[in-house]
Amino acid sequence: MFVFGLLTTILPVVIIVFAIAFVAKNKEKGDERVIRHLYTYLVLFATLMMVIGGGISIFMAAADMVSPSGYYQNYQDYHQMRVSEKVGTKTTVSEEKIRKDYDQMVEDEKARTKENAKNQIIKSLGFIVIPLPIFLYFNKMRKKQSDI
Repeated sequence: MFVFGLLTTILPVVIIVFAIAFVAKNKEKGDERVIRHLYTYLVLFATLMMVIGGGISIFMAAADMVSPSGYYQNYQDYHQMRVSEKVGTKTTVSEEKIRKDYDQMVEDEKARTKENAKNQIIKSLGFIVIPLPIFLYFNKMRKKQSDI
């Protein structure tokens, strides 16, 4: 999480420094052409970052699907909670019933994690499918601009 915070802080500074250096280096080519090149490179950079982020997110969601995280409440805590719930109502629950309920809860949590991972994969595909054609178009544009 620290890396993402650092990235969002430093990234705008890097882009501004890159823009200033690019404009200063290409000042003799004409302002309009320099701005057009700069715009093209910034769009390429932004769309590439979106595609990379989408790919990373898909990989993380696939890892959650293959190996869902474990359930954090252990059986002893769950058993103690169920027993203390039933003490006030004077109802007794068998040990087998408590174990069966606990196992079902663990399985439900794993299924919920897998469903969330599938949902995340679908959402992350949008970060690849939408910016990728834009990236390809602007890359083609960049090649044409280089030839001129």
